[in-house]
Amino acid sequence: MRRGSGAAGQGGGRWCRISRYLALAFLFLMSGIASAQETAPPPRGAADELTVYLMTMGPGEAVWERFGHNAIWIHDPARGTDEAYNYGLFDLRQENFLVRFLQGRMWYWMQGFPSESYVQLYRRANRSVWIQELEMSPQAKRDLQKFLEWNELPENRFYHYDYYLDNCSTRVRDALDRAMAGRIKDFADSLPTGKTYRFHTQRLTANDPFVYTGLLLGLGQPVDREISAWEEMFLPLALRDHIRNVTVPGSDGSQLPAVRSERTLFESTEASPPAAPPFWLPAYVALGVAVAAATVALAWAGTTSPASRRGFMALSAGWTLLAGIFGLVLAGLWAFTDHAAAYQNENLLQLNPLQLALFPLLVRSTSISTPRRVWISGFLAVLSLAGFALKLIPGFYQVNSEIIGLALPIHLGVAAGCYYLSRCIPSRASA
Repeated sequence: MRRGSGAAGQGGGRWCRISRYLALAFLFLMSGIASAQETAPPPRGAADELTVYLMTMGPGEAVWERFGHNAIWIHDPARGTDEAYNYGLFDLRQENFLVRFLQGRMWYWMQGFPSESYVQLYRRANRSVWIQELEMSPQAKRDLQKFLEWNELPENRFYHYDYYLDNCSTRVRDALDRAMAGRIKDFADSLPTGKTYRFHTQRLTANDPFVYTGLLLGLGQPVDREISAWEEMFLPLALRDHIRNVTVPGSDGSQLPAVRSERTLFESTEASPPAAPPFWLPAYVALGVAVAAATVALAWAGTTSPASRRGFMALSAGWTLLAGIFGLVLAGLWAFTDHAAAYQNENLLQLNPLQLALFPLLVRSTSISTPRRVWISGFLAVLSLAGFALKLIPGFYQVNSEIIGLALPIHLGVAAGCYYLSRCIPSRASA
């Protein structure tokens, strides 16, 4: 979700393109206060004191930039340095990188970059940049700086990346929470949001219907439970918003806002992502019904027209092949990878490997008996209906109505076409 910068930025672009197409294969899933635009340095603290900023970068136009990014910016007047510590770096040249990606065992790392050039990088990409100066004691700032410098060491910089649970934003959150003696978690851990991981994933990928559909299919039930404000900070902009409500003890014991001041260093001209996912269920249902109607119409005409029968077989075979391949991917994600967000996926009742058993009965119908085709297509339709019926049971709460709306009519259409042809042409194998 988060993209690297600096030396890893160019590799990140290639990686993002790869992750986009892998998402279409349902692997997801799986490789950040409005004011005038300005690029002047932010205000500084006392001349002899560190200044700590939460730096948040807004979404970009490309799908892999839609989740935003963030970093911790530390101004050190004694050293004359400004370092932005970024946890979103990766390298395609790492050994077995693609294999690890497929397995859900990706390694990312953190590194510091000169802050001013880092801001310019996002300005050139037309992505908003906000900074929030954080309220911390001088000792807490020094401790945070020491921790980040320790974390940047080659032996400490790598971590096992997870898109929701352990990403560049949660690493920033955890580092700041550690420096603030747990005040962020105390505030946010039990604070409900009424949102889910899928809710945010859908709204932030709505600009690309193919990726939206791929993630809708590939993500399982774990992403559909309500998340707390602490968990919602997997999004950089959520961390930016929630930290405004955190308080920390001042030197006199009084409670002070964790955010001392805020500035917008650059404001993008791109439109902001939608606040909620789009309602595209009617479009998925319409597509499913259209394909189902075509299969039934071809089967009906196929009782007298060999060309129509071949059209029915071709359309039905194409659907079963596509659904079977996607079913294999979904089953593989659940059984053989660490992509926990893809586990317990009810979409396996709509698209599953059993589809591949029907495929040869459709493409080689003259040599395979028609009854087997009827029974298997009927069984697949029953599985799809079962997935729809399970929505009545509280434990089956996965948000997949669009996938059901697309797949169920097609399953019923294929099953109905196979049955109709078997009854109307009982003495032939529907060549």
